[in-house]
Amino acid sequence: MGLDQPSFVERGEAMKSWKRVPWIAACSLVIPLVFVMLYPAPFASVVCALWSVVAMFISAYALKKQAEAVRKSIIQSMEKTAIASLNHHRHDWMNDLQVLYGYLRLGKLDKSLQCVERIKERVNEESRISKLGIPSLVFYLQSFRASGVALELHVEVEEELQLSALVSPEDGESLTGAIADAIRAYQYGGGRSSWGEVRKLTLNFGQDHGDVVVRLEGDQTPDPETLRQLAAVLKGKKVRTEHIPSGDTFIQFRMPCGI
Repeated sequence: MGLDQPSFVERGEAMKSWKRVPWIAACSLVIPLVFVMLYPAPFASVVCALWSVVAMFISAYALKKQAEAVRKSIIQSMEKTAIASLNHHRHDWMNDLQVLYGYLRLGKLDKSLQCVERIKERVNEESRISKLGIPSLVFYLQSFRASGVALELHVEVEEELQLSALVSPEDGESLTGAIADAIRAYQYGGGRSSWGEVRKLTLNFGQDHGDVVVRLEGDQTPDPETLRQLAAVLKGKKVRTEHIPSGDTFIQFRMPCGI
């Protein structure tokens, strides 16, 4: 790492130091107040006023620097996630191409066709995800495989469905958060999978009677506590949770359309 590139720890320490500046500036106001109480003169009042103005400007500057540090930290975190996702996709493509090349060299045309169909299906799935139109949702789903979790996630999208044309950006963020919470609940809830077994979860996006419907299908059902927690998180938002009494439906979300 170069000398002009501060480490993550150094950036964290710098962020903490900027957080302390407004408190120090506020506490420093005690000094001129004590001075005014001890020496009640016009000059003391002027000093107190000037001190207060300087403290206010210092606090504002510190808050601005703190906001910049937080913004940079968020951007760097997103960049790292994007890079990890790209590396993961590149690794998957290389593996598929090596397998396909091996089958072709061995003359196994049936296996080669199966491999091509598998690649084609993954390309179509990624295309469907990218067309959903909600940036945070697309980013989350595209980078999910790079997170290294033992969960095989598949996405099915109704033909010509574009969520960005149906819900507002704020509602889209709420829907993304609900889906991420439900996936975590599915991943860590229920019984443990067998050694070496990878759990599978399918997200179905569609429309029903003017509502956007997202159905999560897997091999377990949510417990009442999970449903209560999800309902509490979504309180006051348009997203509603629905527990469908079905063997393969984990949970379903419903959101009215409208921007």
